[in-house]
Amino acid sequence: MGMSQSYGVPNDEESIATIHRALDLGVTFLDTAEVYGPYINEELVGRALKGRRDRVVIATKFGFRIENGKNVGLNSRPEHIREAVEGSLRRLGTEYIDLLYQHRVDPTVPIEEVVGTMADLVRQGKVRYLGLSEAGENTIRRAHAVHPISALQSEYSLWERNLEERIIPVVRELGIGLVPFSPLGRGFLTGTAKRAEEYAEGDTRRGDPRYQGANYDANMRAASTVHELAAAKGATPGQIALAWLLHKGDDMVPIPGTKRRSYLEENVAAAALRLSAAEMATLDSALPPGTVAGPRYPEHLMALIDR
Repeated sequence: MGMSQSYGVPNDEESIATIHRALDLGVTFLDTAEVYGPYINEELVGRALKGRRDRVVIATKFGFRIENGKNVGLNSRPEHIREAVEGSLRRLGTEYIDLLYQHRVDPTVPIEEVVGTMADLVRQGKVRYLGLSEAGENTIRRAHAVHPISALQSEYSLWERNLEERIIPVVRELGIGLVPFSPLGRGFLTGTAKRAEEYAEGDTRRGDPRYQGANYDANMRAASTVHELAAAKGATPGQIALAWLLHKGDDMVPIPGTKRRSYLEENVAAAALRLSAAEMATLDSALPPGTVAGPRYPEHLMALIDR
């Protein structure tokens, strides 16, 4: 997402070089969505993977109504799903999507109807596996009863542990993998987060409650233990945050987003970092669920999360 919207000025040349470097380092899972841009991130990924398609698992998402280049609401009606998938296939330059997610649960369309349509696309060979994003436990169970759900994508990190009480037990019971987005705590775990007003107009972080006022101060303090452990182990704070997730189980595949090769290489190196049981316990106790100050999104976006 960050390569094409939301975070600073896009640089397609560096973004494509970053994707190519990721493949060279053994990264095999790339995540995009039709709404990123909209559309232009899928096109970017398609250009980057030309001649390299067989080296990666491509995940993309549908679920928003896009008009005049703007996201104007939810849409998971069957006819829209089919149209969205055709558009994604074309932009990505591929004959099939490895993992297709519903981006946000649409309360106006029964999840059984949504997943039934997605399952038809599997039978047609246009999609291989199905996923949900930010879905609640009831929706997950209903969806999985129609067709196996392979992955749930939701925000989860050492900094944001909202999934632990209700969602993670359900996906593990059903054998569904978890794909945590924002695994670096939106910059708070790496120490790079700035106050909301320091970001440029158009940057989504300007409207993020967690970057604002007293919330920002509290969240920076909360991440201090991560920085202390990183210094002790000769690692970066971001590597500690990713290692914590990777140590939580083989069913978790975090997707740290970056636009630059230097950060990519730092992120990939986290896979080799080992944390002891005592270090994991220290991190768990330092940032327990509910530590973070402020909601994850502004109110109108929080309303789209199925909980």
